[in-house]
Amino acid sequence: MAPRQDGWLGRRLAAATLRRWSRAADDAGEADLGLLRRQRSAARALRQRLDRLIHVADARLALPVIGNQSFPRPAESDWAWRPELWCGPLPVKGISSVVSQSRLGSEVALFHDCAFSEIALRQLRNTREQDIAAFGLRLDVFRFDGSYLSLAVDLPDEACAGLKRKHLLRLETIVEMEKPLEIFARLNIRHGPNTEQIVRELPLNEENTVVEFDLAYTRLNEKRVDRMWVDLIFEGPEMNQVILRDLTFSRSPRAEF
Repeated sequence: MAPRQDGWLGRRLAAATLRRWSRAADDAGEADLGLLRRQRSAARALRQRLDRLIHVADARLALPVIGNQSFPRPAESDWAWRPELWCGPLPVKGISSVVSQSRLGSEVALFHDCAFSEIALRQLRNTREQDIAAFGLRLDVFRFDGSYLSLAVDLPDEACAGLKRKHLLRLETIVEMEKPLEIFARLNIRHGPNTEQIVRELPLNEENTVVEFDLAYTRLNEKRVDRMWVDLIFEGPEMNQVILRDLTFSRSPRAEF
């Protein structure tokens, strides 16, 4: 572990070092040439290290913060969440020749019925200035001989707690793709032996894509809700690359009239 340098003593030493180099810079015009030569060598060595620090700091501070759970959401939301894949680094960054039901992290799984998989999944670090999520997910599909391809995202228990038919569930994502395709979002809510499903097509004409699931149109048994997940279904994914820069969920009660 690197020693702490932001304590009282570290700040005093840094201030003293800054004063020393300030005096040397002020006196450089009249300093002894031997002393000036030594100071120049020391200053060059110091500048190399400072330049390296500035370069690394600029790069790291420009990236979205790891673990960030903040994002715009309706003011009346009573629950909001960003899955771990978009928050922090996973132990396994990617999978190639993905077999059906393969998981990337603990919350995301890929399903398909291809006889031979030419599909790859990979977590990537977001670096764009406008990105809020620290990481994104890249899906590469080459030859595709199946009839379906879906990405399942398990929602946490907190999403089920206190869930009512008066709730709206909001999904927001940022999607990039090499060529146009259709993506559908299917909300699945298991309550007892039954599972309610609501399907929405993602409007991909804008960078920030939002869909809402209105639970009023379901026959939800509010007392028996025990699991929720969302399937992102990709239609005609062959020879395409899709990047989900962000994926967030929030829940809010419908306005009463």
